[in-house]
Amino acid sequence: MFNIIKKEIEWGGQTLTLETGKIARQADSAVMATLGETTVLATVVYAKKVKPGQDFFPLTVNYQEKYYAAGKIPGGFFKREGRPSERETLISRLIDRPIRPLFVSGFMNEVQITCTVLSHDMEHDSDVLAMIASSAALTLSGAPFMGPIGCARVGFINGEYVLNPDVDDVAKLRLNPENRLDLIIAGTKDAVMMVESEAYELTEAEMLGAVKFGHDAMQPVIDMIIEMAEEGAKEPFDFETPDHSELYAKVAKAGEKAIRDAFAIGEKQERYAAVADAKAMIAEAVGEEEAETQAFETCFKKLESNVLRGDLVKTGKRIDGRSLTQVRPIVCETGLLPRTHGSALFTRGETQGLVVTTLGTGDDEQMVDDITGTTRENFMLHYNFPPYSVGECGRMGSAGRREIGHGKLGWRALQAVLPSPTDFPYTIRLVSEITESNGSSSMATVCGGSLSMMDAGVPLRAPVAGIAMGLVLEGEDFAVLTDILGDEDHLGDMDFKVAGTEAGITTMQMDIKVAGITQEIMSQALDQARDARVHILGEMAKSMTSAGSFSEHAPKIDSFKINPDKIREVIGSGGKVIREIVETSGAKVDINDEGIIKVASTSQDAIDKAKEMIMSIAADPEIGAIYTGKVVKLMDFGAFVNFFGKRDGLVHVSQISSERIDHPKDVLKEGQMVKVKLLEVDQKGKVRLSMKVVDQDSGEEISE
Repeated sequence: MFNIIKKEIEWGGQTLTLETGKIARQADSAVMATLGETTVLATVVYAKKVKPGQDFFPLTVNYQEKYYAAGKIPGGFFKREGRPSERETLISRLIDRPIRPLFVSGFMNEVQITCTVLSHDMEHDSDVLAMIASSAALTLSGAPFMGPIGCARVGFINGEYVLNPDVDDVAKLRLNPENRLDLIIAGTKDAVMMVESEAYELTEAEMLGAVKFGHDAMQPVIDMIIEMAEEGAKEPFDFETPDHSELYAKVAKAGEKAIRDAFAIGEKQERYAAVADAKAMIAEAVGEEEAETQAFETCFKKLESNVLRGDLVKTGKRIDGRSLTQVRPIVCETGLLPRTHGSALFTRGETQGLVVTTLGTGDDEQMVDDITGTTRENFMLHYNFPPYSVGECGRMGSAGRREIGHGKLGWRALQAVLPSPTDFPYTIRLVSEITESNGSSSMATVCGGSLSMMDAGVPLRAPVAGIAMGLVLEGEDFAVLTDILGDEDHLGDMDFKVAGTEAGITTMQMDIKVAGITQEIMSQALDQARDARVHILGEMAKSMTSAGSFSEHAPKIDSFKINPDKIREVIGSGGKVIREIVETSGAKVDINDEGIIKVASTSQDAIDKAKEMIMSIAADPEIGAIYTGKVVKLMDFGAFVNFFGKRDGLVHVSQISSERIDHPKDVLKEGQMVKVKLLEVDQKGKVRLSMKVVDQDSGEEISE
């Protein structure tokens, strides 16, 4: 009934298994990948005919995590999985990026890849496994895919590269100074296709070493997939790249000069208008019938690409007249918005980001619930790309995959320099509004985010800047471009983003549109990126020489620690005591299981009042200390004084005054404020106080 093909290898100290032929047999291919006790099913289905008028490659990758995989039931009112989470969206993009360029040029049949996490052991993450399963399924499907690819996760722990560190090592990256890297790499046997990373100021050499280590480590996986395909791959799909050479010759003859002249215009909108005019002229020259075909669109894009790429490689001349290593003019401004906690406007050429910082309390932390557990996040970065930023009309709605991906890239770049929660007990939210875009708005978000947080008074360990690099590869000749424009990104072969401090890299993301790049090219790109990053940091420093002051509208937070044994007393039965503290003081109070208390308010008086009430419950009075208290009861033998929170103590009649008195009421009355010294707390908890050793006017102790 089943024609099962199963392959196993020892990989990174664990058994990696790929199996096909048993599950999802009506898909074009299906592979179940298992590492440890984590299992992912990847299926591939592709249309055997292209839709009429299809002018792009409709590849869809859907990665989904099922809560049953970890023995959990989803939270919330609806007890089933809903819309994709941010993590699922990011992993879907992660799988898409290295496989998309490897489909044969001209293939426009619809392809859908579905990855489902079936089991999760909380040790081996499912993202790398999903990419391996997808690669294997594509290779077996018969689709015109020039793979397979492999994938690996690389850590950098105690100065050593580690293959596939476990979930805890990755999740605690920010809390573990020994682990300074979480890098995912994908590539073919000969070259790297994709890199995604989160780092803690690694040098260029260390990052390049991690890439090489990961590429070498994935080779057994690629060999395993090839061996599996030799045994069970379907017949290759009958597809030939369409030959448009004759039409291209007409298009090039009619419009090469016009396109070259258009690309000589530096201003984006003027250039786009000139390109549109050139296209209309070429369409008229080739005739209406051919101009309305998809082949014409393909040939026109090829002409644009050849003109731009040829000039770059041959002359080193770029669209806007810059050299290959030159960064566009930069303008940085901070403190633009009066009521926000921090704001910055970062402009680089025709790319501009307005980034706003909001500071909140522990109540504002984001709770993240996924199959690995529930966590709390105190740093958020949200990226918005409205259509007006590129001079277009468009739909406005919730964040799409691209916006989520760019936001996460900015998050990775900046989180490495944040102060520890104990030093800065605030929840931080950054919102990046891209107001103009012509190349690398995500790196403008990084630069603007760094400035905005400094304007808000966040004590960053160091400012962070980011830069996008490009590549044009023509045979053995290549040109690496610093600070790419939108057209250079669209028509080039690489989008390589690097962000970091002056000391090192905090994130690196690379996407390749050709069959990978060599280490020589990557090394040159990293060197150019470092020079550009240092230049941008210098420009940023001109606008922000020191951290800004706290906004009067931002909450103030005081953090302190009490004995964990006192937590129950501070909270009270059913939360009665803590509610009274909040209502009386007007401040927010957050207590964790370790006894760390955060008191927040826009009013310092409210914070002081709440702290005083908490300490009166949680702290113990100090023997020999002098306190101000209130007389609460008079007795024949002395007076009871409330001197420390709700604590009362007895001032014996002999300790009220240095002169003899017959009854406490002769010198005291209930409600009177007095100054007392704590003499003793006996084993039964009885408190002895003295008034006569304290000057009632100055509050100083009277020497004998």
